[in-house]
Amino acid sequence: MILLCGIPSESPLARVTEELKALDVPSIVLNQRRFMEWDIAFQIDPDGVSGWLACDNLTYSLADFTGVYVRIMDDRDLPEYKAEQENSIIRAICRGRHETLGRWLEITPARVLNRAAAMASNFSKPYQAQLIAAAGFDLPPTLISNDPNQVLAFRRKHGRIIFKSISSVRSIVRELTDNELSNLDRIRWCPVQFQALIEGVNVRVHVVGNKIFATEIESEAVDYRYAHREIGSAAELRAIDLPAKLAERCRLLAHSLDLPLAGIDLKRTSDGRVFCFEVNPSPGFTYYESRAGQPIARAIAEYLACS
Repeated sequence: MILLCGIPSESPLARVTEELKALDVPSIVLNQRRFMEWDIAFQIDPDGVSGWLACDNLTYSLADFTGVYVRIMDDRDLPEYKAEQENSIIRAICRGRHETLGRWLEITPARVLNRAAAMASNFSKPYQAQLIAAAGFDLPPTLISNDPNQVLAFRRKHGRIIFKSISSVRSIVRELTDNELSNLDRIRWCPVQFQALIEGVNVRVHVVGNKIFATEIESEAVDYRYAHREIGSAAELRAIDLPAKLAERCRLLAHSLDLPLAGIDLKRTSDGRVFCFEVNPSPGFTYYESRAGQPIARAIAEYLACS
């Protein structure tokens, strides 16, 4: 049986649920927003990990779950918390159940997409960049600083540069234009990551187990995800086949990070170099699936079902 954890209406979770049903693979959805209606407990003994999950008025043995797909948001940000005091019993129950679920996910023998320990490399972009470089990918020239003078020198050296968050928090990639310079002094309060703007074609690679799904993105926007907002027209996406060596390098990178599911952001330059920007351990793949016809949800369902 497959366990799907998260919010059922969220598109990646919904798509994997659909594909599991199409494959006739038994599954249940643990809706984290209904945390007062589910509970979980486990123990570790000489025979391994045992326990139970109560969900939708049924109780399941944790040993029955052979695969788990995780799309859990931070439970402290759930809308159901808004009316609760900081020390309320409901907050305590919610936190306790999510913590127990998280601990079990780290030790269960089931296939898990993905475990929190492996996903942690994305919490620090500088740290993850070192792992990417160790896997043999080129990285764009990078500066992490809260000193405006260093940034200006970096800009003079590289010409066009972009800036983005150094944490796992999603941010819009933007170019440091002349208009942005008036705000540069704000970085004194928080270090920011700056990179040379690499000209070329964006490629998003999804790794699912040993399967590779590459999508080429055509757009003049700095951040193609927000192309319509930035330049008034949406990016164009199409499925492509990667050269065998590059596909294998992507596969090895995901495996080295212990991520059976990963979204890898690449850019291919006109002279054939391939730069890697980051590895997303919880990719919102439906954007690429729907626009480029990539069967990513089916691949995830098949991976989970393969015990």
